[in-house]
Amino acid sequence: MEVQLAPMRTMEDFILTQSRFQAPDVKNVEKFFNRIVSNLLYYQTNYFASFLVMFCLVSMSNPGAMISAMLTLALVFGLLYYGSANNDKVREFKTAYPGFTMLGSFFVGYYLIMHLGSLSVLFTSVGLPFMFMIAHASLRLRNLKNKVTNVADLLGVSKPTPMGVLLKEWGINPDLKYIS
Repeated sequence: MEVQLAPMRTMEDFILTQSRFQAPDVKNVEKFFNRIVSNLLYYQTNYFASFLVMFCLVSMSNPGAMISAMLTLALVFGLLYYGSANNDKVREFKTAYPGFTMLGSFFVGYYLIMHLGSLSVLFTSVGLPFMFMIAHASLRLRNLKNKVTNVADLLGVSKPTPMGVLLKEWGINPDLKYIS
């Protein structure tokens, strides 16, 4: 499967003068969830760049603990990938329960990192950018270009993107009925 990186959206569109923000309607959870997914797909390159900048800034405060935490998580997720690639039972469990598998992997990683003592650095360097992405995706209203791009992704007209592959791996897909 060939993955294509989505284009970087302008700062005007992403966060400055052209962007429109509004508190979401939390009474309609499906529509709210779909707004988040649509914005994650549309602004994914901007989110990855923001994540990288914030991650690097926080990681510079304690690089040793950050390297330790990253190696631990790489080991946990590497073992999960290896297990799903080489064992049918692991692959079936991961397919049947994707959320539980990811949550379990995070808890195993959390436990190991907690014993290494680098938990606060990891949570700050990953949590801060993640909270920014969720807050922006929740509050940012979709524009016409965003909606057209999401419909093209749903219909399979465009190539898969990294965020689309990641969300699909977790069993999350945007819903076409809330594109309007």
